[in-house]
Amino acid sequence: MKDRLLSLDAFRGFAIAAMLLVNNPGDWGHVYAPLLHAHWHGWTFTDWVFPFFVFISGMAMTISLARRAQAGADKTGLLLATSRRALVIIGIGLLLNLIPSLDFSTVRLPGVLQRLGLCTLLAAPIVLWCGQRGVALWAVALMAVYSVIQLGLPVPDADGIVHTGLLEPGKDAGAWLDRLLMDGHLWRQAKTWDPEGLLYTLPAVSSQLLGVLAGYVLASKRQPAEKAMTWVLAGLAGLWLGQVLDAWLMPINKSLWTPSFTFTMAGWASIVFAVFYWLLDAAPQPMTRERWARRLHPLMVFGMNALFLFALSGLVAKLLYTVKLADGASLGALLYAPLRNSSLAPVNASLLHAVVFVLVMYAVAWVMYRKQWFVKV
Repeated sequence: MKDRLLSLDAFRGFAIAAMLLVNNPGDWGHVYAPLLHAHWHGWTFTDWVFPFFVFISGMAMTISLARRAQAGADKTGLLLATSRRALVIIGIGLLLNLIPSLDFSTVRLPGVLQRLGLCTLLAAPIVLWCGQRGVALWAVALMAVYSVIQLGLPVPDADGIVHTGLLEPGKDAGAWLDRLLMDGHLWRQAKTWDPEGLLYTLPAVSSQLLGVLAGYVLASKRQPAEKAMTWVLAGLAGLWLGQVLDAWLMPINKSLWTPSFTFTMAGWASIVFAVFYWLLDAAPQPMTRERWARRLHPLMVFGMNALFLFALSGLVAKLLYTVKLADGASLGALLYAPLRNSSLAPVNASLLHAVVFVLVMYAVAWVMYRKQWFVKV
């Protein structure tokens, strides 16, 4: 345990705790605005979460792939092992989407885990066979290809009306591609488009590659203070580029994962990680690091089993609202009733339900940590 990078665990734990919080309100009709995704263009706190996961995955790839490849490990073997892991992640995502109906004819094919797996599949060969400059060029090239397709390809919407560069729900090139290849298997709230669609995966791979670049800084022989400052400066540059692209190219949009969104979220991820790194691994005073390690220990516990906890939370949330009681009400509705009927404002009752859900998942994470159970795919 003493060899683990505490800041990376805490950063990953922050992301999973935030995801559990925003995914599990008591009542979706009563949620504070920052705990919801932006309706379309723009971003909120909730829009941080998924890109942070992708960015963290890129940082981890630098440690697990790039350094081992540079040390002489068999690149083909590393690629095969990484590909197997990515396919397992995709499989878990599909399995979660099958629950509870187990209906293959209507199952949603895209999803969060599916995108994580696809990003890993596409990024792994780039990380293994391209150097740091190659990774940066691929990150830019993927966003450029995405932009050309989105803005220059005439495509029909769900009603057959052809548009070019129209970035509205269900009317962009990505939505057309998803309907063409996965019609009937898309996000059921929209049906004509999916926020984890195929075309939007290209700039998401760029997000992962930007995380790989941040990982190169982590693996370098620079002084800790210099590393932290590099991430802060890179983060500020990412935020600036995001604003420039928002004004000149495409708006910041999580569902479309636009280049402006990619740079903005990578910028925030770089800055947030720099804070964790400084507090937990780089502060010059050992007492300071130890104090913050105690304070942030719950996040580190979350981060050591993040993928397992995400999958478990998704399964539990589905079961809560599919298991029906004798009166036809769901188990989740029964458990939420005391809060819903309390004197709390509806939005606060809904938030408290989400907080309790996070604490329950933390209890699971803590038991696993105490028993040294670390689930790896």
